[in-house]
Amino acid sequence: MQRSPAPLKKPVNTLAIVPKSARITSLGRKAYNVLLYEAQDQGLDKDVFRVPLDRVVRGVDFDSNDHALIKKHLRAMVSTTVEWQSPTTGEGAAWNVSGLLAHARLTKERGQVWVEWSYAVNLKQELLEPTVFARLKLEIISQLRSHAGIALYEICTRYKDIGRTSRQPWRWWHPVLSGQPASDRTAKLEYRIFKRDTLKPAMAEVSAVTDLEVELQEHKEGRFISEIQFLIRPKSQTPLALKQPPEPIDLSLVARARDLGVDEDKAEDLLQEFGGQAMAAALEILAQRAASSFPQPLKDPYRYLRALMPGQVPPKPEPEGAGQAVLPATGSGTAEARGPDSSRDAQAKRQTRWTEEWIRRRREQVVEQIAAMSPEGQGTLSADLLADMERRQVHPSIRKRLQTSGWQHPMVLPEMVRYYAVGSLGEQWDKPTPQQLLQIAAELGDAS
Repeated sequence: MQRSPAPLKKPVNTLAIVPKSARITSLGRKAYNVLLYEAQDQGLDKDVFRVPLDRVVRGVDFDSNDHALIKKHLRAMVSTTVEWQSPTTGEGAAWNVSGLLAHARLTKERGQVWVEWSYAVNLKQELLEPTVFARLKLEIISQLRSHAGIALYEICTRYKDIGRTSRQPWRWWHPVLSGQPASDRTAKLEYRIFKRDTLKPAMAEVSAVTDLEVELQEHKEGRFISEIQFLIRPKSQTPLALKQPPEPIDLSLVARARDLGVDEDKAEDLLQEFGGQAMAAALEILAQRAASSFPQPLKDPYRYLRALMPGQVPPKPEPEGAGQAVLPATGSGTAEARGPDSSRDAQAKRQTRWTEEWIRRRREQVVEQIAAMSPEGQGTLSADLLADMERRQVHPSIRKRLQTSGWQHPMVLPEMVRYYAVGSLGEQWDKPTPQQLLQIAAELGDAS
């Protein structure tokens, strides 16, 4: 009999977990949520929980002798020491320190691989039958890329009815959102860097993908930011039904990158940073390049793969006889001979051409990211866009096209690209940096 739909009840003490011994990755956190969901479904009377492994992860060849990828994640859940605490001081019943799991085991029975696991005795009751918890939609979490985005969404979901999270020192938020344990390097971290690299991308991701809109509120002590909190506004939308059971975590792209010679941790970082659509396309090119020894065997698959990602310098073989750098912004000798005004005009035309090409590629990347979302995710995003267009009083014919023909209709597509890009990439999403223009120039050359 099919189980009735239900969200994951995640105890408040597990929302702001602080890693003490090792990094918690976004894939690891997603897999842990699926295990917790399955354990809650099986009930408190069990000491050990078991499910077929393909209910938790997919994309790894378990018929081979290489189970390293899933073993790495299970090992990390057992060995990673974390502090369990509520995002609000004093809200949780107690403070605890333990591993994410007490034990984990893989077995193969009649051709099927099973995973079993258990929880620390001091946490089991609260994990399986929590008294204070957040109701999390795993189908939304599955669309989030970064650990910071997942953690922020989980915490903000707990306090969405209140409208704001608690106010905490910004250094308290760093390990909670980043998944990184404290170190000498993080002790030297400046707030502006934390805001740029972690806070702003996480807020943009949550606001663009989930059912919440999140805003940062900063509190100063003297001239410096000392504490921060987040303001939360639920979006007006129809809740999505939770798939039963929750979608397994897809490790296929990480596994394929590993098979092509890329370190698993680095592959996960690329997947988190650029998303599955870009990763899959880049892996296709990497596989073709790895199969060829022209012009020479591939020496560093990771560097090559990273260079294929959006916004990076594209890899290309060095032309025969190349030895001198060519500056793409330099005008031709003919233009110089005609005088400085002619040279400036030619340079302006080249600059315009490079900018237009960069924007064209950027728009294509945004469209690919939206198309890679689940149908439910695209439906939610379309509903949000419709509400945004109504607020801005966009022409009724465009709104009608969205409702009747979808976001890919030529009249609607520019609106969708702008709405999603601003939310996920920021207001400057279509403004290339000088370095990005140089990258385009290196590809297109100096022709007008």
